Amino acid sequence: MVQLSRVFILSILLWPVASGADIYRYVDADGVIHYSNTQPDEKFTLYLREGPKTVPRATASSLPTESWMTGYVDRVSRANDLPPALVHAIIKAESNGQRKAVSPKGAKGVMQLMPFTSKRMRVIDPFDPIENIEGGIRYIKELLVSFEGDLTNTVAAYNAGPAAVRKYGGVPPYQETRLYVRRVMDLYRQYSAAE
Repeated sequence: MVQLSRVFILSILLWPVASGADIYRYVDADGVIHYSNTQPDEKFTLYLREGPKTVPRATASSLPTESWMTGYVDRVSRANDLPPALVHAIIKAESNGQRKAVSPKGAKGVMQLMPFTSKRMRVIDPFDPIENIEGGIRYIKELLVSFEGDLTNTVAAYNAGPAAVRKYGGVPPYQETRLYVRRVMDLYRQYSAAE
């Protein structure tokens, strides 16, 4: 079993060419994160699937994040069956890729996760962009399932919360949420066209 430190695994995952192996992760009782290129036992879960054999064509200049983050978002989104353009659009609208961003309401990090959302999505450090992105992607996926694949309602719920979307039977009549949904959907179309 090959165990890798967080720094080493980050450098491997973010190398500009595909590395060619799945990565497994396990968080022990002390909160120490272990990585492996094999699944030694059931405690280790799939963390990142082998990426595509070529570098994604998304243009870094049009996306809101640092180049390593752009590639990471692309890989994790695809591994979770989400369109990378959607995740990039949410990141742009939420924080413009700023990993230390904090909203007046207390949302933190790249994907602006609220503390209760971070806890539910198992994000220990919301300012760690890797944890934040993974937690945000899990949350988007959960919302998509909850709203039966309706992208507009999913985006609205990411901003206003799922309870508000259910209460109003769609995008709530909040100006902030309506503007947010419009912005994210416009960015999503723009980033989709650039892929």
